[in-house]
Amino acid sequence: MNEPLILVSNDDGINAGGIRALAVALSPLGRVVVVAPATDQSAVSHAMSLRRPLRLVRAPDIVTPTAEIPVYGVDGTPTDAVYMAAHHILKNEQISLVVSGINHGANLGNDVLYSGTVSAAMEGVFLGIQSVAISLVSNHNHDFTVASQFAAQLCKSLLKTPLKQGTMLNVNVPKRVTDTRFAATFLGEHKYEQVVEQRLDPRGQAYYWIGGEWSGYQDLPGTDCKAVAQGNISVTPIEVKLTCQKLLPWICDLKLEGYSFLAQYLESVDSN
Repeated sequence: MNEPLILVSNDDGINAGGIRALAVALSPLGRVVVVAPATDQSAVSHAMSLRRPLRLVRAPDIVTPTAEIPVYGVDGTPTDAVYMAAHHILKNEQISLVVSGINHGANLGNDVLYSGTVSAAMEGVFLGIQSVAISLVSNHNHDFTVASQFAAQLCKSLLKTPLKQGTMLNVNVPKRVTDTRFAATFLGEHKYEQVVEQRLDPRGQAYYWIGGEWSGYQDLPGTDCKAVAQGNISVTPIEVKLTCQKLLPWICDLKLEGYSFLAQYLESVDSN
């Protein structure tokens, strides 16, 4: 039986400490290949580079006592990296698992819509590969020991019992884990200050920095934010399907002058 092929990516770049800790932790589970952005691509969401060429570099291997893990850098987004891995670098092989991380900072609640870490895993889902995104909820003094150990145990389980098609897991590990408990959670609301800071360059022209610091979370039980605040590891299942089926009846009742409603489309949704 062939050993599993595990693709590791991220949005912090190939030189980030988190991706190296993750690759090493997963190496006992199978053959690990790292394909990630060559530079930091945080918060680029699911962007793809369709209007410029991409460069691919072969970086130095990550060497462990038992393995030499190949590392490739793509001068594009996390989505570009996973796409390049699946359709070029590993195009003739079957990838068993895509694991993105370990992110340097949280990906809680609404963060998942902006996160390059989550988007790398989501690209794996789009390609029909079960995927996991894992983040360390700390902006400084990163110690990836607990996060990498949990990632290894989770991925070991997934290789035995795969995820449902079209889904992925989003994992957040607190900086200070109170014990070895983890929670099944739903996405909460992670809040940031809304800031636009204007500055002037040496020639007197204005430029801007957007986005502020973390300012709290909506304190609701069962959320990823609440679990992490209590010192527990959060595991949130995410589904690719984005259709809001609750609104379909509302659309059916719309009265639009000059237009008629096509019921067969709604019938096809119900049959699925």
